[in-house]
Amino acid sequence: MRAVDLIRKKRDAAELSREEIEFLIEGVTRERIPDYQISAWLMAVVWRGMSSAELAALTEAMLHSGLVLDWSDLPAAKVDKHSTGGVGDKTSLVIAPVVAAAGLYVPMISGRGLGHTGGTLDKLESIPGFNVHLELLEFRRVLEKCRCALIGQTPEIAPADKKLYALRDVTATVESPYLICASIMSKKMAEGIDALVLDVKTGDGAFMKKQENAEYLAELMVETGTRMGKKVVALITDMEQPLGRKVGNALEVEECIEILHGAGPADLRELCDELSAWMFFLGKRTKAVSEGRELAAEMITSGRARDTFREIIRAQGGDAGVVDDPSRLPRAKHTAYINSPRSGYVTAIRAESVGVAGMMLGGGRERKEDSVDPGVGLTLEKKIGDKVEAGANLCTVHYNLDSRLPHAVGLLNKSFEIGEKPPPGSPLVRKIIGATETQ
Repeated sequence: MRAVDLIRKKRDAAELSREEIEFLIEGVTRERIPDYQISAWLMAVVWRGMSSAELAALTEAMLHSGLVLDWSDLPAAKVDKHSTGGVGDKTSLVIAPVVAAAGLYVPMISGRGLGHTGGTLDKLESIPGFNVHLELLEFRRVLEKCRCALIGQTPEIAPADKKLYALRDVTATVESPYLICASIMSKKMAEGIDALVLDVKTGDGAFMKKQENAEYLAELMVETGTRMGKKVVALITDMEQPLGRKVGNALEVEECIEILHGAGPADLRELCDELSAWMFFLGKRTKAVSEGRELAAEMITSGRARDTFREIIRAQGGDAGVVDDPSRLPRAKHTAYINSPRSGYVTAIRAESVGVAGMMLGGGRERKEDSVDPGVGLTLEKKIGDKVEAGANLCTVHYNLDSRLPHAVGLLNKSFEIGEKPPPGSPLVRKIIGATETQ
């Protein structure tokens, strides 16, 4: 078998067999096939797409390129959630302790932010001392103790994905829904989970701007996970404006703590309850999603989710005191304000621009090797539909370096649209794909 023949086959829109895909992925993992040939094959996939059988074979080959974790000895279901990324998307830090507090296991392997979207690992590392680089034995110890552990991808987990992503990043092949699906699902299936809830964002602040593209990716991931014997559901959720009111690593941790104390913004609380409810349902903790929503609310009002989050932080070396005193989190030294140019209603917020502004302040990275300032970010004082007076504060900017402020402020001044009438409301969860309450 030769790589050049498989490149030609895919270029000509023919279907590759499972054995041929396994040959390519083994060649990637063991560095037997040069980067230029794998890059050519990736571009052929972008042009020609993949069949369902090819996608399943690719995902499974990437999954088995490394270690597949086994939690079968643990007495309850293992469930996780994955988001395709957005601005202010911080739900993992609420959902994980909520679901763990109710008795399920959440072995969550997360990623970093890149570009205008934030990453769970960056948020967690804004908690002083929090260690996301646990060895697998320590990962198990924390999971057994807290029913939840939150770490980054280890060298043992889907190493083929790491190699392929590095090539995709520099060959303009990141956007293929087939390659995105295989990347996400191989890592998630390697966690050893029984069920997965997908939060697929759509709108201005998402990678998938158009809902039909988000739905197509969701359908691919649900079908792939189902083929691999897992329970999977995808929620298509709104990202036309940032989720919650705070954008920035420590600020978003603070907002999650507010939710765990029973406060916080309604949209963030609503989405956390919904995603938790589906995790409860797929994990057979509840018999209906509606019952799951009630259980999620109970975990917060009782304080059990808050206590679990404190325990997770402590177990992973972090300052658990932040749960009761968020002022212990990193803080920016300075603030600036974005004021409304006129009276009226907020009719739109350009979520991607808000995310880019946060990145400009130092809260994100353009390249993986860039450092992140955990204390900087933004607080949205007004959101879509809110009434404003001329000169009212639309957004508070938290910054450290004067040199970073002008460009961010210039972008934020263009991010808010003010109109005479409030816009019609839109649902936070637009569509559900995959699992149903009758399964």
